[in-house]
Amino acid sequence: MLKSVPLPFDCSGIQLDRSRGLASQLYQALRERILDGRLPGDTRLPASRELAELLGISRNTVGRAFDQLYAEGYVRTRVGDGSYVAPLALHAPPAPKVTAGPLLSAALQRVQAQHLRVPPSGAPRAFRVGVPAVDLFPFATWSRLQARFWRKPTPARLGYGDPAGDAQLRELVAAYLRNSRGLHCDPAQIVITCGAQQAISLCAQLLVDVGARVAIENPGYRAAGHAFAAAGAQLCGVPVDSDGLDTQALARLQDCRLVYVTPSHQYPSGVTLSLPRRLELLEWAERTDGWIIEDDYDGEYRYHGTPLAPLAALDRQGRVLYVGTFCKITFPALRLGYLVLPPGLAAVFAQRRALDMRNSEIGTQVVMAEFIAAGHFQRHIRRMRLAARSRRDALLRDWPTNIPGCGALPSVDAGLHLCVRVESVQREAELVAAAASVGVEVTPLSGYWLDDSATPADQRAGLVLGFAAVPEAQIAEALRLLRGVWL
Repeated sequence: MLKSVPLPFDCSGIQLDRSRGLASQLYQALRERILDGRLPGDTRLPASRELAELLGISRNTVGRAFDQLYAEGYVRTRVGDGSYVAPLALHAPPAPKVTAGPLLSAALQRVQAQHLRVPPSGAPRAFRVGVPAVDLFPFATWSRLQARFWRKPTPARLGYGDPAGDAQLRELVAAYLRNSRGLHCDPAQIVITCGAQQAISLCAQLLVDVGARVAIENPGYRAAGHAFAAAGAQLCGVPVDSDGLDTQALARLQDCRLVYVTPSHQYPSGVTLSLPRRLELLEWAERTDGWIIEDDYDGEYRYHGTPLAPLAALDRQGRVLYVGTFCKITFPALRLGYLVLPPGLAAVFAQRRALDMRNSEIGTQVVMAEFIAAGHFQRHIRRMRLAARSRRDALLRDWPTNIPGCGALPSVDAGLHLCVRVESVQREAELVAAAASVGVEVTPLSGYWLDDSATPADQRAGLVLGFAAVPEAQIAEALRLLRGVWL
């Protein structure tokens, strides 16, 4: 048997930055050379003292780097003969091929095809959509409640929690919905979620089969559509008019048993689903043995009278899954929402949620429960409703008139945003770009439509304006800037 001949060691090219960890750098440099073949198997490494002298570093530094290489199997010792690079089954990288990329699963391809638009980050500014008056949140009260909980939490609260959510919070949510929205439900029907989007995603995961048809409002909340499409659904856009979702158009869809709606304040048009259409929608679900996902994302904001009773409050057949959120009353980063489910679905939804995340962070749930129980939540809702109304009035009062190509502002009786029509998508793009040039955020309505919509392109044009994110003075300043670039 031939004895292997030790290969010479070459340390040329190893450059170490003395402002950072030398041992870590040396370990990484040697590992890279082993993996790319510059230090092949059976190469004899110099003694630690010798390498330390070659690199001008301490022997201890070399020893720590060698120890890491030994531990990970890159280097081995021969008794009485020093350290050698371990023979590794390394393969040369294949020649580049012209391909479409790595093979992706069907699920990954569906997600990749969605091109989900990430909501804008950073501090709120005029006229960001979907953001409430975060400047009015009582952070002092919240931090006091949070400190009290974490000062001495009970051991029962520190283990794995119920995937359906904290029991006290679910009881209080049920009481709140009963008293303020006329929705009677048992706490066992409620699953606490990380905001409304997770609730919608759970519905998509559990109610949608690959290839199934799902009806969504068109225009509508695109993130919901993305969730259903990622689950394998075939999206069917249903037109929206002044009375909300066109239930006759929904009835004409074949083989469709699931519809997603925003009836209290349609997103993004702002219209309210009329009572006759609500009853027709419930009748459709009963007739087709279908499901209705009701997203009541900003139902607390009603400026005339009390908030409307949700569609779920009219449901007598257990066909409506009700999505609620705390984020439009508090702040988006809170990531706390809930699902009210027909009794037969609640346990399954909780089990499915446990597969994604065992349970929500307990501190936020407990503090929200205390926030509600002490009356802070209801007081904050009243404060937020008054603030949103005042900011809405500031926008309506000072909105520039006679903007070329832009329609009149609608009346706004609910919600946190409004929608104004524009004559063409070209004019829409011009207005949005001009607003962005002066730091004002205006969202194009055309982005809320399905790509294969039958509606002519120019009829999809408009501007969606959130009016609650910033105080009246900032609204006035933003409108002053818009006059300078729009008129």
